[in-house]
Amino acid sequence: ANILISGETGTGKELIARSIHANSRRAAQPFVPVDCAALPETLLESELFGHERGAFTGAYTTHPGIFESADGGTLFLDEVSQLSYQLQAKLLRAIQERHFRRVGGQRLIFMDVRIISAMNVDLQAAMKAGQFREDLYYRLNVVSIHLPPLRERTGDVPLLARHFLNEFNRANGKSVESISKEAMELLETYPWPGNVRELQNTIERAVSLADGAIILPVDLPPEIHRHYASKSPGPLEELAFKEAKKDRLEVFEQEYLIHLL
Repeated sequence: ANILISGETGTGKELIARSIHANSRRAAQPFVPVDCAALPETLLESELFGHERGAFTGAYTTHPGIFESADGGTLFLDEVSQLSYQLQAKLLRAIQERHFRRVGGQRLIFMDVRIISAMNVDLQAAMKAGQFREDLYYRLNVVSIHLPPLRERTGDVPLLARHFLNEFNRANGKSVESISKEAMELLETYPWPGNVRELQNTIERAVSLADGAIILPVDLPPEIHRHYASKSPGPLEELAFKEAKKDRLEVFEQEYLIHLL
């Protein structure tokens, strides 16, 4: 079935798509990713469907498209919401009919491709605004997967941080053994607007800067320190009783509920 993966930028949508492909009957066939936002519309149609020699200025040779390259495997359309309305119609027809024509060609080319799409916007809102075809949405969204942002799954932060620590140790020939308790506390309280990708970059930076065998708070970026300082309650003597009680209660409730979860 075709799959639509939603989630904020950096949550790992392509990683999920690759995992699905690797655990499917198509695993031995190609996994072909396409960033729909990175290619201009004039090139995207030719990249997807290919073109015949002489189809347009500069088409000196016949060029098979991505659909042909992914035949038997999985086509991953990242940022599918960026497709133009005209190209959406051509994509819909190709999915429905299971065949297409190259740009400038007459011969039908049949395909066997499973499509996994990803988006970081609300396609329901885009449909209401007339920016995305409803019929294409239901073709792509047979199975729906939503990836929550990292700030909603803080329990994953230590697991991911240690994974990236091992990864960058191997890549950079370093021998950083662990992350200190104080540094991990900073990582767990940060909201990660850039999600997993931002955490990955943060650990890579920390591994590069660490002098010893342990990542310390000083190895983390300043924005993480600023956020932690803004969330920490001030000295009791500077607060009125009600404010001090409210600050301490909020911190206690958060820590207690995180512990229970």
